[in-house]
Amino acid sequence: MKILAIEFSSQQRSVAALAEGRVLCVVTETARATFAFELIARALADAQLEREDIECLAIGIGPGSYTGIRFAIALAQGWQLARPAVKLLGISSADCLAAAARQRGWSGTVNVVIDAQRGELYLARYEIGEAGFKPVEPLKLATMDEARSRAQSGETMVGPEADRWFEGGRVLFPSAAFLGRLASQREDFVTGDKLEPIYLRETNFVKAPPPRVLPIK
Repeated sequence: MKILAIEFSSQQRSVAALAEGRVLCVVTETARATFAFELIARALADAQLEREDIECLAIGIGPGSYTGIRFAIALAQGWQLARPAVKLLGISSADCLAAAARQRGWSGTVNVVIDAQRGELYLARYEIGEAGFKPVEPLKLATMDEARSRAQSGETMVGPEADRWFEGGRVLFPSAAFLGRLASQREDFVTGDKLEPIYLRETNFVKAPPPRVLPIK
């Protein structure tokens, strides 16, 4: 299966093209100076593929940059509208980070940390070994104190800004290459309307006050 993987959940955006689980190319940019469609065009050109060759779009659904994730999802939804036979997959960007940590030889208990704003972190704990990685505590919102207690106990902390909060934190960005590899092992495809970002905060709406009626002079 030919896969186009799109990972826009962090400040380092990437697009990868794969065929039968093998990475053909990865295009990465960090300054966000390149239009997303240009990244995709470069990836397809480097892989010597046409848009019509793509059978599956794999999207990193976060958590992370809400704007970047939403853009990638909208792009995938539009692609499937134009080509209904294309399959869609949404994959946790935290899983991509765990896969990347394993590839670098980091093993044992590894915590993925992603900025959740408001003084909190997205936090997930994995056990990583030669055979692969396994989530042992699902992704959740956590306080800085909880995350720091794990770092102080000797657990490895990885993520796009891990060195910002933890001494010895290891900086790592989710990559479309690992996203595509994970997608090549899955078949839980979804339709465009079911592709949603990982967003753990409860959505709160504040009702607007009734409009004021101004007296007519």
